[in-house]
Amino acid sequence: MSEALVEVVRSGFRECTHRGSAVIVDADGSSMSEISDTESPIFPRSSNKPLQAVAMLRAGFVPLTSSELAISAASHEGQREHVRLVQSLLDRFGLTAAHLRCPAALPSNDRARADAMAAGIEPTPLFMNCSGKHSAMLATCVVNEWPLADYLDPTHPLQVAIGASIADLTSERTAALGVDGCGLPIVPVSLADLARSFGRLVTSAPGTPERAVADAVREHPFLISGTGKEDEILMTAVPGLLCKSGADGVFAAALPDGTAFAFKIDDGHDRARLPLAAAALRRCGAPWSDELEALAERPVMGGADRVGTVRAMVEFTPLT
Repeated sequence: MSEALVEVVRSGFRECTHRGSAVIVDADGSSMSEISDTESPIFPRSSNKPLQAVAMLRAGFVPLTSSELAISAASHEGQREHVRLVQSLLDRFGLTAAHLRCPAALPSNDRARADAMAAGIEPTPLFMNCSGKHSAMLATCVVNEWPLADYLDPTHPLQVAIGASIADLTSERTAALGVDGCGLPIVPVSLADLARSFGRLVTSAPGTPERAVADAVREHPFLISGTGKEDEILMTAVPGLLCKSGADGVFAAALPDGTAFAFKIDDGHDRARLPLAAAALRRCGAPWSDELEALAERPVMGGADRVGTVRAMVEFTPLT
């Protein structure tokens, strides 16, 4: 059974709790701390995007810039720079938005969405938060002369290559694929192996696909997420941190020395993510700061006043 990880306290009362599972591993992949079941498979959702980006580099995709690689691993907000990079990537490989098989959407960012609606712009796959990944996948197909129309199919050469690469990075083998929110196949992995894979990315040698992805993500936290999003906040607060949020309460991160962690919040609520990540970073030995202190105790508001807090209920104690 999962454990209570984060509590919401309002006016002195514990209003609710968020349950889940979490793991911390050291640089060699050994578990340092475990909470609940961290070995059973979960769907990592967008936390797998850096792993998919590694697979595309291995398959011959060549980004022109680190920004282009970052947008390929992003869950972006549809802001101007996000969309510009996606369109530029499509243009370079002779592609258009019509080739994208991710759903049409409006920007996730409030300001960008309001601007689009005021301009009468209809939903488009370009705005969808996975459009960078889909564009890079199409580019990889162009490089390899693979079919474009069915790149979502689990039996497509691209998806077979991505599955093999994720199996290599996580040391997991499974045929029980799911379907992610953007329509792509998703490989289930355990939290422990998800954390280990992030540690592997940051400790790989410079020049390797693994390190290239880690460096691009860390260099461009805004491109990976967007204004005020968890990944931008955390990678800005902790120099050298690699992290990637996933839908429905998934999160994975690694410090430059390879110490890494991953967690899954059972109810998928976003508000539990930052306090739990801060608690894990404290246990991993990340340099503590006022920024992390503020993330560890998120405010609960009553009108214009702070009347409570969202905070981790657990300490990541060493394994005995």
